[in-house]
Amino acid sequence: MSEDLSNSVIFDRGELNPYAKYFSGTSYLNMLSLEGVVMGNVTFEPGCINNWHIHKADKGGGQILLVTGGRGWYQEDGKDAQALHAGDVVHIPAGVKHWHGAAKDSWFVHISVEVPGENKANEWLEPVDQDAYGKLK
Repeated sequence: MSEDLSNSVIFDRGELNPYAKYFSGTSYLNMLSLEGVVMGNVTFEPGCINNWHIHKADKGGGQILLVTGGRGWYQEDGKDAQALHAGDVVHIPAGVKHWHGAAKDSWFVHISVEVPGENKANEWLEPVDQDAYGKLK
């Protein structure tokens, strides 16, 4: 991990991500809260991104990303990718297909907040097209 990022890390990076099969590259997960509002600190090595996925819920639900370090990307299906930096907040409504992860040349850290809802489920989908990801600057 780069010196700049290691000085800005708030929470321990945790263990290798148990959802690794849905990520291209190496990521780490440190669950911060499993009570009330579920939150996890997710650390992505450079070039690591997750697959397209949807947070489903009958009512409420979704996800909030609180970016705490590094540089990364977030993209909703049908829209351009947006660059993310420390201090950015992304609100992802339930039912929106999206992906997020590190830039090719930077570590990336965010806290993932699971928005409370009814009958929530996460649907993991196909990997992000690597050619399209490779063109992001």
